[in-house]
Amino acid sequence: MPPIGPKLQLVRAALVMFFILTFTLFLQLVFVGSFQQSSAQDRKFDELRSQLANGIAPVGPTDNQNRLLATGAPVAYLEIPEIGLRQVVVEGTTPSALFAGPGHRRDTPLPGQIGASVIMGRSAAFGGPFAKIDRLEAGDVVRVTTGQGTFEYSVIGVRREGDEVPPPGAPGTGRLLLATADGQAFLPDGILRVDAELAEGAVVGAARLFSANTLPAAEKLMGADTSTLWALALWIQALIALSLAAVWAWHRWGHPQAWIVFFPPLVLVGLTASGEVARLLPNLL
Repeated sequence: MPPIGPKLQLVRAALVMFFILTFTLFLQLVFVGSFQQSSAQDRKFDELRSQLANGIAPVGPTDNQNRLLATGAPVAYLEIPEIGLRQVVVEGTTPSALFAGPGHRRDTPLPGQIGASVIMGRSAAFGGPFAKIDRLEAGDVVRVTTGQGTFEYSVIGVRREGDEVPPPGAPGTGRLLLATADGQAFLPDGILRVDAELAEGAVVGAARLFSANTLPAAEKLMGADTSTLWALALWIQALIALSLAAVWAWHRWGHPQAWIVFFPPLVLVGLTASGEVARLLPNLL
């Protein structure tokens, strides 16, 4: 077979890289991410259960040693029987925190405490734990267990962009807001919110260490995390090098041999790069 020119090699390598990155991103968001989320939930559940049993579960923005809770630390167990949802809620709402499950927004009180608590969750990717919250109706029960006890909220209603906001709760009461992406899976066109009210038993919580103004942008609604762009750049470079080598082997060794040798490392590097790409996507996706 006659040798191919550098331009054609680059074109073929670019096509290989595009295919691998697209394929692995789909795998990451739909399949691999779902398994990762399920595994993370098992670990977080065991950790939270142990903390509850020993009386050291978080009841504020710091742990029992007065250190700021790490992003991804388990803080609550969320149950919505009406839609079969049972999830451990983690601290923080960055895209990577929501890889593991729903996240507690750090500028709001913990569930069960006085004030309006916000829990954000993904609608489709990484298991899509909040995919069905749009089915909730007024009166449905939302149950949350934290280090301060178990609290039952009653759903007020579901609202979308432009819908009327419920009037604020009375002083000394608790509210819960569940938020996720609205629209078709992976094609969000707004924010979907579920408001719920704690009938009684709201407890006092510690002062929050973040406000709406100081909360990082990556933790807000539809936030994205650009702090690890350097890692994505490195993995993209590795993917480019592998793609060029695969094209060279395709021409020199033959098609079957090239695929056998290079497909596994291409997929492995592609999945790692796709994981970094997922951090750049909206946290409610």
